[in-house]
Order: sequence, then structure tokens, then C-alpha cells
Amino acid sequence: MLDAHVPSGNPATAWARRTSEYRLVSPANRRRMTVVVVGTGLAGAGAAAALGELGYRVECFTFHDAPRRAHSVAAQGGINAARARKVDGDSLARFISDTVKGGDFRGREADVVRLATESVRVIDHLQAIGAPFAREYGGQLATRSFGGVQVSRTYYTRGQTGQQLQVAASQALLRQVARGTVTLHTRTEMLDLVVADGRAQGIVTRDLVTGEIGFTPGHAVVLATGGYGSVYFHSTLAMNSNATATWRAHRRGALFASPSFVQFHPTALPVSSHWQSKTTLMSESLRNDGRIWVPATPGDTRAPGDIPEAERDYYLERRYPAFGNLTPRDIASRAARDEIEAGRGVGPLRNSVYLDFRDALARLGRDTITERYGNLFEMYRDATGEDPYAVPMRIAPGAHFTMGGLWSDYDQMTTVPGLFVGGEAGNNYHGANRLGANSLLSACVDGWFTLPLSVPHYLAPLVGHPLLGADSPEATESLAWVRRRTERLVDNDGVARPVAFHRRLGEILYRGCGVSRSEAGLRRALDDVRALREEFWRDVRVAGPADRLNQELERAGRVADFLELAELMVLDALDRTESCGAHFREEHALADGEAARDDEHWCNVSAWETTPEGRHVRHLEELSFALVPLAVRNYR
Repeated sequence: MLDAHVPSGNPATAWARRTSEYRLVSPANRRRMTVVVVGTGLAGAGAAAALGELGYRVECFTFHDAPRRAHSVAAQGGINAARARKVDGDSLARFISDTVKGGDFRGREADVVRLATESVRVIDHLQAIGAPFAREYGGQLATRSFGGVQVSRTYYTRGQTGQQLQVAASQALLRQVARGTVTLHTRTEMLDLVVADGRAQGIVTRDLVTGEIGFTPGHAVVLATGGYGSVYFHSTLAMNSNATATWRAHRRGALFASPSFVQFHPTALPVSSHWQSKTTLMSESLRNDGRIWVPATPGDTRAPGDIPEAERDYYLERRYPAFGNLTPRDIASRAARDEIEAGRGVGPLRNSVYLDFRDALARLGRDTITERYGNLFEMYRDATGEDPYAVPMRIAPGAHFTMGGLWSDYDQMTTVPGLFVGGEAGNNYHGANRLGANSLLSACVDGWFTLPLSVPHYLAPLVGHPLLGADSPEATESLAWVRRRTERLVDNDGVARPVAFHRRLGEILYRGCGVSRSEAGLRRALDDVRALREEFWRDVRVAGPADRLNQELERAGRVADFLELAELMVLDALDRTESCGAHFREEHALADGEAARDDEHWCNVSAWETTPEGRHVRHLEELSFALVPLAVRNYR
């Protein structure tokens, strides 16, 4: 059993009590302490900038050529905050209830309270550092609704929220670089975690331009490297998104929690070709005004404009009248999959559903729709060649956000002392399904308001401790391991490129561990993943040497880690014999087809250990709910 170190007593006041208990480091001692931050998205940039502002020495790493290229730019729809500025019934308690319920009671309630509490400060802070939030006519910040809620609590910057927040965070980070408190390492990838004396004391990296492998020590390490949804190959994530940093930390002792909790976004563009390299995300904010439908008759090949209203099935509005098109993502994705598999899919490959703005355009006018979603409409037209002002968009579920990640306690520290996580790299907030617009929020809360308090609390007893030397046995061993692994990939006498294995892995996971899972499908997927991993190490070919820019080598290392992670994902899905949120086991469904939780046996978090021999051992964190009683989710 794992202890999350949540303060005892009322979870509603846990965060206030914890902040008053944290130990502090004096300003004179901060400049003697070094923190390594990996990742420059909203969580990483926020943590690095805040710790630098406090006076710590920060070594910040990104494999991008600039910090603002981090994948946080892709979350365009908005960021939630429990500010209750509209008279629509919103409150802090409702935010907590919506988030716990949205995660199907598989997230840590006390962490959700912190997320809600700090959400108010997040908006004020981001606005102060330059985020241009949309405003109402009278000057008040504008909000809109997102899936899984019936209030308007999502702040936005048109359809560019992630991009604008990332620009603001990057500017704050670069300010600390200019001040000299943060050293920024671009085009540098973390390949291993160095653990000495039972605590994280640095990382091993590879310079992606020169190929140089080096060691950077730190008194603490923060991983803010995002999620692993790109393990599915066709995903909404950037092509470079990967799991190597968190997986390497996992192999050094950090438990990996809930790896099978993967969210499929219902508003992605459908795959149109086998050779397509990724899917494109259309923001969930579009579901505020767009209506989702399919032809009522299976196999109907008429153009959407030729199908009369009476022969359209607005299936989300029919099935879930209370929430309609703003049902949570897991429910909307399963519903779309059901319609497609029933033969009512649309488009050339019959693998999508319509998202139609006809009624909104008639009600609000083109200018208002353009003001709200103009860049998203342009993106759709560029990707498909179709004009969404004239014809409905075509959307389909696509691998997107991962609720699983490195297990962390209430202080965001993993089971390796001194190793912290922030943002999507961790597991604690979202349970089995993330509500829309909570992604940017969780990254900002971690980066700006949690880690700058919890990391110093850990560092306080280490004042005066020297950094680990590059000649230490632990650093030397880690450097040697990375070099051996790199050489093995480059020297392997294979015939297939890394991307070929990644594509096949994605096909296995979509088929066996996708929107829905079954015991038979998962057992087959487990065998297929293991066989593919053996084939990879036998047949992979990496062109080019290791001592220069080599993107084939980068991809090979990441695919190798994906193949190990995929086995754990499938094993976790097979092990959890219930349906909850985005983890839908076909054998565990209610009479109406909804997910059937098993709270008696599975009201817990599975956190996995992988032994050096590759054996997987499950640890558990029991979950309890004092503020939001356990209940069956109902969005009808």
C-alpha cells in the first residue's frame, strides 16, 4: 500500500494546512541549491521560472530548439478556473464535484481540491504575465463551457489558449535565463535518471546536435515532459512527443500509475490514409456551438446537405439530454465509435461523424463564429480542403491525453526521493478521464504554485550537501549504460526503420487497448507487443552515426521505450477488471451500456514497479472520497 502523505482531516483544508507546514530555504542558501527541470511546457517553464525567481540555480532542458515549442501550445480550447464570475451556479465545490465525477472517482480527491483552490490564482497570474484572455463587452474576462459541466468556467484566448499561455510562460522563463538564475539547454534529450544514496541526484542527456552524452547533477529533479499518447502512433500529440524521460525514471525505481488510463478525444480529425503520420485535434470548445450527428440510416452516402433534419440522428443530444454535445470525452468517444461500428459513419472511409455549425451560423452569424473559432476553422480547411462554414466538419475519436503517469504523492514527489513530476507526466488529478480545459490548469498549478513550495520543502535538509560528481559510481554507470544502448541501436544489423515498428505498435494498441477493451483482445495485444519488441531489437536499422544529428536514432530510442511501456499499459488494462472512465472493459458494462465501476475491489490506483528482470509488480494507493460521495456517473 502506498502512502500519498495527504494531511489528515478534512481534505477541503488540506492544501492550506500543508502550505503552512512546508519547510523553507533561506534566500542566502537558495543560490547554493541546484534543481534540474526537464521540459519547458506550462508545467516545466512555470516551475523553472518560479524556482529561478526564488533564487535557486535551475538547469532546464528541452529537446526543442526553443522553450515555446513545447506541446502545451496544442491545448487550444481554454483553461478552467473556479472563479464563479457568472451567475450560473458555479462554485469551488461544484468544480471539485465535476472533476472527481468526471474522472469516475479514480483520482485523488485532496489533489483535486488543490487544483480547484489554486485555479483562481492561475488566471490572475497568467493574465499578469501577458496572456491575452478574451473579454466580454464590459471588460470582464469571458468564459465558455466545456465537456462534463453545465456551467461556464473555461477562460480562453479565441482558439489559441495553449499557444498564448505557452508564449507567456516562455517569456517568464527567458526572463530568468537573462537574470542568470536559469541555464537553458535546448536540443538536449534526457536519457536516464541518476539515483545515488536512494535519491534522485541528476540526469544523463544527449546533445541532439553533436551526439555528446553528459551528466548534469542536481539536488532535485523535476520531470515535466508530458504524456505518452503518441505510443498509439496516430495521436493528436506532436510527432516528437514521447515517454522516454518518465520511462527511464520508472526503470530507475519510480512507480508508474494507471498506464491504461488513456483518453481518446472525440473531436479529432479521422485518419484518411494508412500513411498518415498523426491525427489533428479540433478543440473541444467547438462542441459549444457545433452539433454532432450521423445519418439515421446505416450506409447513407448522401452529402450532408442532402440529408433532411428528420433523417439525422443527433445521438448525443438524444442519449444524454442534460449535457448533449458537451458530455465528457470518454462518453462522447464511445458513442461515436458505436455509431461508426453500426454502419452510420460518414466520409470517404466511413470512419467519422459530423460536427455541424449550420444552426449556430444561422443563430449567431458568421462574424461571431469566426470570432470564437476562426483559427480552428482555418486549420480544418487547411487539413481537409473543406470549408466548415459551408459543410460540417468530420471528426472521430483519436488517442489524446494520458491520465496515467509517474505516481506522485501529495507533494508531487515520486517514489524516488528528490524526483518530482508536473503536468501530464504525473497521474494524480484526472482519475480515469480528464475533463476538458483541466489540462492547462493542472500544468500551471503544478508549475507555478505547487512545485515551488514542495521542492524547497524537500531541499531544506540538504542545504550544504555537495552535488553528485560526474566521477561517482552512479553517474559513471548511468553514462556507460546510455552509451551501450545508443551503440546497440546504431550497430544493430537490421532491415526496418524505427517508424515501421511504431506504426505496427499503434495498430496493436488501437485494436486491443483502444476506446474499448476485452479480455481476449488484451491477451492478444500482450502477446503481439512482446513479439514486436523482440522483433524490434532483432530487425531495427538506424541509419547514420551517433556523434551528430540523427533523428532516426532519436526515434529508435523512443520506440524502444514505447514497446516496454505498451506492455505495461496492456497488462494494467487486463488486470483492472472493471470499467471506469476511459478504461472501458466490454465485460464490465451496465445494462444501458455505460461503464460499470467495481468500487469494492478497484477504488484504488494501480502503481507499477518494473524489476530489472522486466517483471511487473503492482502496488496500490487506496482512494477515499469525503467531499464527493461515490456515485454512478449520470450525464443524462
